[in-house]
Amino acid sequence: MVDRDGTPSLAEMPVPKVGFLSGLSGRLLLVTAIFVLIAEILIFVPSVANMRLMWLRDRLNTAAAASVVIEGLPDQELPRSVQQETLMATGAKAIVLKKADASRMVAAVEMPPTVDEQYDLSDVSTPAAVYDAFDTLLFGGDRIIRVYGPVGETTTRIELLLEDGALRRAMLRYARNVFFLSLFISLVTAAPIFFALNRLLIRPVRGMTANIREFAADPSNPARVLRPSGGRDEIAVAGIHLAAMQQTLQRTLKEQKNLADLGLAVSKINHDMRNILSSAQLMSDRLSDVDDPVVKRVAPKLLRSIDRAVGYTNEVMSYGRMREPEPRRRFVSLRPLVQEVSEVLALDTRGDIDFIVEVEPALQVDADGEQLFRVIHNLCRNAVEALSQEIAAERRAVIVTGIRTGSVVSIAIEDNGPGMPQKARENLFTAFRGSARSGGTGLGLAIARELVLAHGGTIALVEKVTPGTLFRIELPDRPVPLDAFRHRA
Repeated sequence: MVDRDGTPSLAEMPVPKVGFLSGLSGRLLLVTAIFVLIAEILIFVPSVANMRLMWLRDRLNTAAAASVVIEGLPDQELPRSVQQETLMATGAKAIVLKKADASRMVAAVEMPPTVDEQYDLSDVSTPAAVYDAFDTLLFGGDRIIRVYGPVGETTTRIELLLEDGALRRAMLRYARNVFFLSLFISLVTAAPIFFALNRLLIRPVRGMTANIREFAADPSNPARVLRPSGGRDEIAVAGIHLAAMQQTLQRTLKEQKNLADLGLAVSKINHDMRNILSSAQLMSDRLSDVDDPVVKRVAPKLLRSIDRAVGYTNEVMSYGRMREPEPRRRFVSLRPLVQEVSEVLALDTRGDIDFIVEVEPALQVDADGEQLFRVIHNLCRNAVEALSQEIAAERRAVIVTGIRTGSVVSIAIEDNGPGMPQKARENLFTAFRGSARSGGTGLGLAIARELVLAHGGTIALVEKVTPGTLFRIELPDRPVPLDAFRHRA
């Protein structure tokens, strides 16, 4: 099933199955573990550098302990067996003791031809220690390094020549242990966070998702409306708004169903009413043959009213089919049309409301005369009804003004009644909601707006300082086709 624009309908699209890793729960666990591992890596970098320094300092301290014995001996070479034991204890190829300007070889197996790296442990900065640690991890293992540093608080210095293979193996074991320990810590840390967030976030979201799915299956069922949890967090607030939206949607669906039933009833009534009006139209035509001055004066108005009623019935049928007829536009004199509205409202027979027409006799509007009559009639009728409910000492009046500015005609309908209620303002131009009086349907304003928009114009409620209501309609002239302009010229 596809929509009108050719895109697949969302209602027919398959809902993907949520797995553990593809769902929020699995992703939450994975993200938590990853961030804990990242934190452990940030801790591992300085710790492995510190482990390397401690390993090297431990070898220097072992060699320094042997040098304490040698320092008291006369200047002679140590026995080979003592050298072997000392070198085995430190893992070095050579040990050199320096004091002042003198150097003494404590033990040596063989002197390597070259030294690849040298490290002074007396003063090591953190960046240098980190760099040296990763240099050993990545490129070490078969290099000869020279390590030297002070012996305790003395000025004596001890030097070692050794291979860095043992150091690299020790660092790899340390890195492996730290990795498994970090993995264990990340899982142990992520588990309670996962269960806590799953209870606080995931389960409520799953509940709301299930409710949305059930509500979509049967939106008219009141039992499908979400019951808010009553909490004060963001998810609870979202649940409250979701429940309110579902209730509003249910009311709207109910109103739409009532409107559909009402439309069917109106169509049936309208069908019979059109037949009755057609009969009345045939009988009223005979009045034009009666030779009576009163009848001759009243008959044309009666015929126009019946013709307009027949036209209304046809347009109601069209409105029930959700379409308005296209405006049959022509230049219409505005002042006679407004005066006809006054006659239909029978304002000339009542003296409590003044109907003031401030329209120039020569002003013409490019519009459909019948549709424009309906718009002005609806607005003026609303104004008269509002004034009939208002009891005031001042003189009540409905004022209709019209003015042309270039190619736009502005029509204003104003009264000095009680004004538009707030509820009507909030639902202005909305059928069955925008009524300003009790028992009204609000269809008048809705139909008026639809007809004005069909002309390419605008209609709006204008704020005014004095009491009352003011609606302004602006209707632009149709653009003149180029061929018609040339022909007219």
